[in-house]
Amino acid sequence: VQLQASGGGLVQAGGSLRLSCAASGRAFSSYPLGWFRQAPGKEREFVATISWNGGRARYANSLKGRFTISRDNGKNTVYLQVTSLKPEDTAVYYCAADPAGDPTVARVYAYWGQGTLVTVSS
Repeated sequence: VQLQASGGGLVQAGGSLRLSCAASGRAFSSYPLGWFRQAPGKEREFVATISWNGGRARYANSLKGRFTISRDNGKNTVYLQVTSLKPEDTAVYYCAADPAGDPTVARVYAYWGQGTLVTVSS
């Protein structure tokens, strides 16, 4: 599976973005998917995860209500809608697929995209 993230950019505080992650390869619709982010000088942190059919989503507690994960298995794409952005949301956002365990833990994922940079100005 190859993952390609896009949709990042420079946005003012309070703004919104929709990040996309397109997948190629087999069995996309059978994988749970996740979004993580990594700010400069910090460890990669969990943002959100979604089940294989989109029926269940989980979020980092600090991000609930502002971030929404969704997927379109017909398009082999997972999305992350981010709203009410804050400067502290500035990070590279990564999508990941096929976790072999707790989907909130980065190290269990088999496949990673290259990341897309989100910069929030104050």
